[in-house]
Amino acid sequence: MAKKKSWFALAGVTVMAAALLGACGGSGGGSQQANAPASSEAPKAGDSQAAGKVYIPVISKGFQHQFWQAVKQGAEKAAKEYQVEITFEGPESETQVDKQIEMLQAALGKKPQAVALAALDSKAVAPLLQKAKAQNIPVVGFDSGVESDVPVTTAATDNKAAAALAADKMAELIGQEGEIALIVHDQTSRTGVDRRDGFVNRIKEKYPKIRIVDVQYGGGDHLKSTDLAKAILQAHPGVKGFFGANEGSAIGVLNAAAELKKEKLVIIGFDSGKQQIEAIRNGRMAGAITQDPIGIGYWSVKAAAMAVKGESVPKTIDTGFHWYDKSNMDSDTIKPLLYN
Repeated sequence: MAKKKSWFALAGVTVMAAALLGACGGSGGGSQQANAPASSEAPKAGDSQAAGKVYIPVISKGFQHQFWQAVKQGAEKAAKEYQVEITFEGPESETQVDKQIEMLQAALGKKPQAVALAALDSKAVAPLLQKAKAQNIPVVGFDSGVESDVPVTTAATDNKAAAALAADKMAELIGQEGEIALIVHDQTSRTGVDRRDGFVNRIKEKYPKIRIVDVQYGGGDHLKSTDLAKAILQAHPGVKGFFGANEGSAIGVLNAAAELKKEKLVIIGFDSGKQQIEAIRNGRMAGAITQDPIGIGYWSVKAAAMAVKGESVPKTIDTGFHWYDKSNMDSDTIKPLLYN
């Protein structure tokens, strides 16, 4: 797949592949439960400075998906390499915008040298970003951008382009005609908006015989996404294809299809994780888009460490994406990017 990548992403390929291969054999990613502790213990204000170490809190969208555990592994690897102190924290659910804002406020209160943030609501965090700017604390966005010029950079997938590729694959698999639907994780984060728009716009622009019958938002929650997908399939029994825009959304669609015995439904997901990987292997899911979650975490911390030193970073760091299915998921290119 032809894809423009920044020199940052290209420079990190070897490092990321090695990190992820090591991470896949560990216990941290696959065993994390939805109700796991929301954060690790942060250093007390001034501790990192007294120890002569840069402190960078990394605030994610949550812990309930294996994706975030892979991001955490990348962040920890960069912290070790660049000798900075990090904490990795996030709310129990990706619907808890207020809790994430509280975490960001508390993090700024510890007077860190920089902050890395994956915003659940790109507008809601704006006042705190201005506070960080006033305190000369560099902010690095990761996974999701924010509607602000405060972040010095954002390390993320080009989600619009990735979702457009998913739309092309969907069109190919359903013969470029018929009814389809989407379950998206939210309509407040940059990833939710961009994946929805990237997919929907590509269908509207290129495939006039395909009709999108519904788009619903499940908050990335498996159970809620299952219920929403079931409702759509019952209201539109002729639906031929379904796109789940993140791990939780895709699992919800898979569950709904299984419960309603929709064996011929073409399902396309986003991210990976054990259930999606197994579903693709056994033919229940046609394929999915994979990001590089280890790379996202790694570059968020590396860019923050660079900003603290006054080094320049590009405005965006493209961490890349790929389509994978049963035919290529064990290839040297794709396998290192899939997490269990």
